Amino acid sequence: MAVPLLIAALVFITCVTAVFGFLSYADTRRGSKAWRERVEGLSTAAQEEEGGGDELSGLEYFQQRLLNLLERMGKISQPKKASEVSALKRSLLTAGFRKPSASTVFFGVKVLLAVGFPLIAIVVPIPALLELPNTQRMVVYVGLAAVGLYGPELWLRRAMNRRRQKITEGFPDALDLMVVCVEAGLGMDAAVNRTGSELKLVHVELADEFHVLTLELRAGLPRDQALTHLAERIDLDMVKSLVALLIQTDRFGTSVGQALRVYSDSMRTERALKAEERAAKLPVQMLFPLMFFIFPSLFIVILGPAIIQGMRLLIPALQS
Repeated sequence: MAVPLLIAALVFITCVTAVFGFLSYADTRRGSKAWRERVEGLSTAAQEEEGGGDELSGLEYFQQRLLNLLERMGKISQPKKASEVSALKRSLLTAGFRKPSASTVFFGVKVLLAVGFPLIAIVVPIPALLELPNTQRMVVYVGLAAVGLYGPELWLRRAMNRRRQKITEGFPDALDLMVVCVEAGLGMDAAVNRTGSELKLVHVELADEFHVLTLELRAGLPRDQALTHLAERIDLDMVKSLVALLIQTDRFGTSVGQALRVYSDSMRTERALKAEERAAKLPVQMLFPLMFFIFPSLFIVILGPAIIQGMRLLIPALQS
């Protein structure tokens, strides 16, 4: 039963290698043709006007074709309710995917995985699966289809939580930097731009969100609307409260620096309280690892030689 599986694996590897080899060969031929035209002095101005300068390489062409296929599949399987699509778009924005076609590609990936996983299980001869009865085999196929259908949603939720965690870790530093910029004399828009540029190497996700906020402000969007978009993209309580504070400060004309200073102090206090809470939970969390892993090892190391020595002395005495 292992021979068909080995043959299928070899055929799959051969096909993948042939495809990538053909794409690399096509890319090499395209590059050689371009260099030949440059050497011969041929004009490429007409080709650039027609879009010839934007030709994709072999791998990029394959990726673009795959994205187009997923987008077509997503348009077919896309739900009719606009509320579901808008909720998915908000989730993708929170996870960092801003392209307009991200939602349709996501639906296409769900359809492709839901069809592909059972199809692979049917085509590839798996010995453990072939030995099952037909009913259990159908249950396995349905389970694979369910994994392919709901797996991308779990991945998206995990990506959202991971990005929120990174933004949460960098938010107090960004807030302190904004306080410094505002108190140094910069305006709110300039402070946001400066903070985003300074955090680019340390907190990439938060710097990216500030960069989008700066672009919206430069495009002429009202400040309260741009800040509201920032809170909707990040979807964190601390960011929402900061946005509400900045909107109220801008509306009532109070000092932005003073408001940011007070909010920064409260954030620093909250951060210290969270650290103390984690430190207080640490002894309870370490109790079970100590009981099941560390204490038995210590008992073996400390009492083991004494037990062995006692056995050496007591066993001859009892035998005599």
